Amino acid sequence: MSDQWSSLAEEIAGHAQNYVDGLTRVASGEGGDAIWSLLLVEVAQMSLAGAKLGANRDVILAGNYEPPMSEDPDIDSVRTALSELLEAVDDYAEVFDPYKDTGVTPYRLSDDLTAVAADLIHGLRHYHAGRPHEALWWWQYSYFNTWGNHAGAAMRALQALAAHSRLDVAEEATTV
Repeated sequence: MSDQWSSLAEEIAGHAQNYVDGLTRVASGEGGDAIWSLLLVEVAQMSLAGAKLGANRDVILAGNYEPPMSEDPDIDSVRTALSELLEAVDDYAEVFDPYKDTGVTPYRLSDDLTAVAADLIHGLRHYHAGRPHEALWWWQYSYFNTWGNHAGAAMRALQALAAHSRLDVAEEATTV
């Protein structure tokens, strides 16, 4: 594996671990009133890492084969906790693919955020097993196939929530 790929794998692994750790902390109740802003930062940072994967040439595995792994850990408890925290704003509408499918699709922030985490965890498992090339392949493939779309949709929804929380306030009475 070239130094360029090794460096990128290390960078993406760091972002992926930060995202998973941050999402887990928010799901456990950390963040208080800043939950939307914290989630927005986590998703934006991971989206930047995904854009770097998308801007690079394709990662190709030898033999076009992903080594088998045991089943990925179940993160449904994180999804459930996020669903409860985001209850009033969990459901939102999004256009899945503005070029092919312009219909509005129902989404859930809790599902989107954990779908990203699930794909990142799968790649982290390769990375921590000493297979950084497989990790890069997985992160790039799943960025285009799954988590990039979920992260983009979640980022738009979270940005809207953050904006509404700041801009949709009652006018304050001014004193003269």
